[in-house]
Amino acid sequence: MSGVVLGDDGLKRPVWASVDPLLRDYYDTEWGMPVRDEQGLFERLSLEAFQSGLSWATILRKRPAFRAAFDDFDPELVARYDDTDRARLLADAGIVRNRLKIDATITNAQATLALRDDGGLVDLIWSFRPTETPMPVTYADVPTTSPESAALSKELKRRGFAFVGPTTMHALMEAVGIVDTHLVDSHRRGSSGVWS
Repeated sequence: MSGVVLGDDGLKRPVWASVDPLLRDYYDTEWGMPVRDEQGLFERLSLEAFQSGLSWATILRKRPAFRAAFDDFDPELVARYDDTDRARLLADAGIVRNRLKIDATITNAQATLALRDDGGLVDLIWSFRPTETPMPVTYADVPTTSPESAALSKELKRRGFAFVGPTTMHALMEAVGIVDTHLVDSHRRGSSGVWS
């Protein structure tokens, strides 16, 4: 997976987004675009945690089921989940049934609500935007962590969040536009409006 692949539509994409229609659409329309609302950011944070150890394609295919199971990732509702909800989620074959990740999502919803008195989840996460973004030419040039993702991870853990390691937080930062790791020859490079 060195660089970009020219698609039949004339657009250049990385290999991971060049074949599967679901991944291609996600790459073309969503990945790397700014997410600046609490519920949207809580959803992305939750799905990145569920993705840990799995492929993103698996999570993306299950996203409609995740949204249904977790009340569209409304942190107010998820924060109130109890043992009945945990049992329901563990029995839901449409999602990733991992008790630790389910518990982390509930914990993170509660931590998200607690942040409202101190600027909120969006301001906290976006405050870790670096002063410059990577300029990867090949897939091997794309970093998997950064000083900012490590610092974000540490701060979120201090605030009571779980499953927010530096690699997971770097993936979140890429997904929501905080950093632009589109390959420099990709048709999406610079499309977020965050980085020119």
